[in-house]
Amino acid sequence: QVQLVESGGGLVQTGGSVRLSCSASGRTFSNYAMGWFRQAPGKERSFVARIGGSGDVTDYADSVKGRFTISRDNAKNTVYLQMNSLKPEDTAVYYCAGDPLYVVLRSGGAVHYWGQGTQVTVSS
Repeated sequence: QVQLVESGGGLVQTGGSVRLSCSASGRTFSNYAMGWFRQAPGKERSFVARIGGSGDVTDYADSVKGRFTISRDNAKNTVYLQMNSLKPEDTAVYYCAGDPLYVVLRSGGAVHYWGQGTQVTVSS
């Protein structure tokens, strides 16, 4: 089992920045690809970003490319999402996800482990 706990959400103004963290416990962290998803009110959960186990590969949704950066520190068992130039449409609950397979972190449907989510609200 892997337990994921997100932190760092909150209220931020348009154009501002927030860094989310996701701490993992339970298994060898570097064996897991990690990702971030988000769910806005009334919408389905959607892919935001993913990163390979060693941090060598990353991938982003088109809507966040150039504004968000995913990174990980395997020594701290933590994955981060740096969110810059935030827009009101970025408002959502952000979920951390982990899976041995990098490929499944694009769609999210088969992901083994999820965090509980953290709210990010961007005010206009």
